[in-house]
Amino acid sequence: MSNTLELRGLHASIGGSRILRGIDFDVPEKSVFCLMGRNGVGKTSTLRSIVGLMATQSGHINFVGHELNSLRAEERARLGLGYVPQGRDVFPHLTVEENLYIGPVARGTKGKIKGLLDRVFTLFPILKEFLPRKGGMLSGGQQQQLAIARALLTEPKLLILDEPTEGIQPNIIDQIGDAIKMLRAEGQMSILLVEQYLDFCKELGDTFAILERGAVAASGPMSDLSEEVIKKYLTV
Repeated sequence: MSNTLELRGLHASIGGSRILRGIDFDVPEKSVFCLMGRNGVGKTSTLRSIVGLMATQSGHINFVGHELNSLRAEERARLGLGYVPQGRDVFPHLTVEENLYIGPVARGTKGKIKGLLDRVFTLFPILKEFLPRKGGMLSGGQQQQLAIARALLTEPKLLILDEPTEGIQPNIIDQIGDAIKMLRAEGQMSILLVEQYLDFCKELGDTFAILERGAVAASGPMSDLSEEVIKKYLTV
């Protein structure tokens, strides 16, 4: 199996402090990869480095055959990176419909949006009911569904989700989990998931890497995520 994303020796600093210390991992194609670790170990910084929102000092980021290091964030997005950041970043004063249209308009794929919308409404039916509603009026869980749907409308080759279950009610966590399962079954993309909720990762993930102090401390197929590894690197 080939890889959608490959990171090699990624180093990054913020204000002179080394945040990433030689990150190495691969995201296989058509799979769910879970990036795990305690708070403050560099998970979000890794994602921001991949999508071009944080500068790296050294190392390589290869995405579907493209070296990303020299590309701006918008160029990386056009290659097929879909990013849902922590906090969701929906536009609160735009309607759900307007939020959804932003991605396809930006990518010049507005003509295809009808079929794409039907797909996201299958994943998240509530959004169809709320099309005229302002994004800021939705619950946290509904905003998360909107943010994921908006990213999917850009037809990503890699969907990157940063803590999608954080602060979300259990029934919507289940819906997001079901959506990820459906996306994986379709085989159109890979998913890179940063998540603290261990059971969510174990249920959905094919492979994993655990960060510790800005470096990969453990990685492999999800079946290798033993109680010993969990206790050493994930238990708070």
